[in-house]
Amino acid sequence: MLAVALAVFVVLGIRLAWLQLYKGMYYGRQADGNRMRNAVIMAPRGRIMDIHGTVLADSSPGYVLSLQAGHAFSDQETELLARLLGLRKEDVREKADRAANTYEQIVIKGELTPQEITSLEEHMKELPGLSLDLQPMRHYLYKETAAHVLGYVGEVSETQLKQGKYKGLPPGSIVGKEGLEFVYDDVLRGKNGRKTEEVDVRGKVIRDLAGQAPVSGKGLVLTLDFGLQQELEQIMDKQLAALRSSGIAPNAYAAAAVAMDPNTGAVRALVSRPGFDPNWFVGGISSAHWKLINENRFHPLTNKVINGEYPAGSTFKVVTGSAALDQHKVTPEELIFDSGKHWLADMGNAGGEALGWINFQTAFAMSDNVYFYEMGRRAGIENLNAYAERYGFGKPTGIELPGESAGLIAGPAAKKKVFAEEWTLGDTFNAAIGQGLTLVTPVQICQMLAAVAADGVLHPPYLVEKVVNADGSVYQVPERPKSRKLEIAPETLRLIQKGLKGVTQPGGTGAWFANLPVPVAGKTGTAENPHGQDHGWFIAYAPAEKPDLVIACIVEQGSYGATAAGPVVYDVLQSYLTQRIKNETKKADEPMKKRDSLQ
Repeated sequence: MLAVALAVFVVLGIRLAWLQLYKGMYYGRQADGNRMRNAVIMAPRGRIMDIHGTVLADSSPGYVLSLQAGHAFSDQETELLARLLGLRKEDVREKADRAANTYEQIVIKGELTPQEITSLEEHMKELPGLSLDLQPMRHYLYKETAAHVLGYVGEVSETQLKQGKYKGLPPGSIVGKEGLEFVYDDVLRGKNGRKTEEVDVRGKVIRDLAGQAPVSGKGLVLTLDFGLQQELEQIMDKQLAALRSSGIAPNAYAAAAVAMDPNTGAVRALVSRPGFDPNWFVGGISSAHWKLINENRFHPLTNKVINGEYPAGSTFKVVTGSAALDQHKVTPEELIFDSGKHWLADMGNAGGEALGWINFQTAFAMSDNVYFYEMGRRAGIENLNAYAERYGFGKPTGIELPGESAGLIAGPAAKKKVFAEEWTLGDTFNAAIGQGLTLVTPVQICQMLAAVAADGVLHPPYLVEKVVNADGSVYQVPERPKSRKLEIAPETLRLIQKGLKGVTQPGGTGAWFANLPVPVAGKTGTAENPHGQDHGWFIAYAPAEKPDLVIACIVEQGSYGATAAGPVVYDVLQSYLTQRIKNETKKADEPMKKRDSLQ
């Protein structure tokens, strides 16, 4: 009995010693943990600039609200914090739960307003475990301007943290979510720093103990011209408002336009409407702002330049004309009789007009459907599709933006897949004038016209000119898709160019473009829409000789292309060409001024 008692005593003694030694060390470390706080120092994201150096996105100091690691929130605390910050309760709860099960502090919200900071300070005693920290925050200087190009940033998600691209990032890290912010995130993000702070029981910092400085991200120089970008957006907004207020197109809220240099593929402006302010997403989007975006039936977050898929309308006559002329199915001089309807099908011109005997140039300038029905019949759907592919339709252009749509080239296989029906002559007629199953994106249409303007050389569109270091020196020039020569005869392209010039001259569907300072080339288009008014296209390049700008514009539910999208393109080209003439005059005067100063 004594032996048993002695054995128990020995075991208890060993247990006590273990508790005192090892558990004492454990609880000591826990106590240190309560006094020490590890914090992430966010790296400033690199600047994003236009081609002339205008800063579009930058980082500036801002206050963020963080929750200490290991701290749990009650339902009452969650509800109070959500109310103070205008956040959804479920979002606050999700972040609080993460903080309770991690060794890193979690950012609840960034880019706090002065009003939010004041409200938080008044309730800090009711919300233990919170801290206000100064961190670099993303700032989009011109709000909606170029929003669909720049994209926006946000807190890295748990799903992203499991992916290779984001592996090793601490929870709460800010990463690119859309646009170039997403595509070039690893370049723009930089490397976060760390610091260890001594804090009191209320979480107030007493002193910094150790740390590692962050490394700023690289910058991007874009091909965008800020002046042209801003002007295109303002003109677009004005035109949409005018269409709605006039009653011509009461649902004209959505549109897209893109302008590029046909000689290089450099995108000078890209606009999608409706737009959004990417600053809303910095530090976490509020319930009110998310409601504005989520309940807008015209989808502000969708980049319609690369994701909007529409019938090409009569802009597709560039493809049909190329196929028929290149395959010698028609000569430019051949006259075809337009009685108002094609003789093989009950299909005619949109307005019921009958133009009589017409050749290619007249038919193209006046956008005659009957003539192009016949061109489609002669060329055949296989040739139409082959030339559509040569112009880049049916596949993404490769522009450096996420989720670009491929569009769809109409044909027997596509119809069978979608409708389980056989192809008919009427389907070929529709395809020839850009209606029916064929779907294109505005950037594809712009690429097509740019290839014509560049005498048959297709330069894929791109947005990033170079990646730069903080001092402006070049870090990297991104690899771009290779340019290629279209398999279309030069004489065919010259006839297409001549037809495009005819559109903007007296007698053409864009005759008022003849009032611009120099001749331009263009094409109208109206895309049938079974869900409302038709969509209106206008595409153009300028000047008509030696062009350096191509623009494609579509207004959803804007009705006819000439009246919906035409004014947008006209006003942009008016401004662009006027400024171009001024610059050329100034450049020409410089030698004379220099000579006069020497006399």
